[in-house]
Amino acid sequence: MKTNQFQPFSLLLVFLGGIALLFIVAPIAGLVFSVSPGDISDAARDREISHSVLLTLFASMMGTLFFGIAGIPLAYILARKKFRFRQVIIGAIDLPIVIPHTAAGIALLGCISRETWLGKAASSLGINFVGTTTGIALAMAFVSIPFLINAAREGFAAVPERLEKVALTLGASPAHVFFKISVPMAWRSIISGMVMMFARGMSEFGAVVIIAYHPMTAPVLIFERFGAFGLSYARPAAVLFAGVSLGVFILMRLIAHRRETKENLRR
Repeated sequence: MKTNQFQPFSLLLVFLGGIALLFIVAPIAGLVFSVSPGDISDAARDREISHSVLLTLFASMMGTLFFGIAGIPLAYILARKKFRFRQVIIGAIDLPIVIPHTAAGIALLGCISRETWLGKAASSLGINFVGTTTGIALAMAFVSIPFLINAAREGFAAVPERLEKVALTLGASPAHVFFKISVPMAWRSIISGMVMMFARGMSEFGAVVIIAYHPMTAPVLIFERFGAFGLSYARPAAVLFAGVSLGVFILMRLIAHRRETKENLRR
């Protein structure tokens, strides 16, 4: 009787969930089926497209690795320390997600352009941010680093603090506790955050196009071909990049899952 009583509600949940799933899958399926295998093959042989895809992967990976070194300690501090303005800092971390990404690119440009002190200091060392791969990596990292910090912070918060305190009372240094206890126990959240940061960086357009229209990343190239030649010319590049992005994302997830399985078997 209880099952029959709730059956209409269950059907409503399935119906609404199906609408949400269709909303996600239908545009992607329509994009894939609108392009022939020959068009995708031609796109894969196009040097401009392949170069833009490789540039996108490289820049996003560099931004994720470099800023992950700084983001993970910040996440640990926010998870463990109670101090004034802590909530303000947590809110500020999400700003790159909240504000329009073209505005994020302009804000970043105001810090790294050649007229700023940072830009001048970098130029004196032979480093330019605007119109370079370095600038692209910065733009990608700027809009995606909140995913890493928030995920790592939740992971560190889930680590029992008493374990860290016991290790400290037994003579372990704070660095030893951090690298031997805190990070290993929070690594699932850290890896998940890095995967999301990398994936989000790959797909960034607004901030990247402000910092560097050239060299063109894959999202910028797709936009440029759409604006110059139309939808049919942009579709093959879009399908190819979507496939590469999905493949890389699945591979990283599988690697993380494999490591998690090994850890569980050891226990």
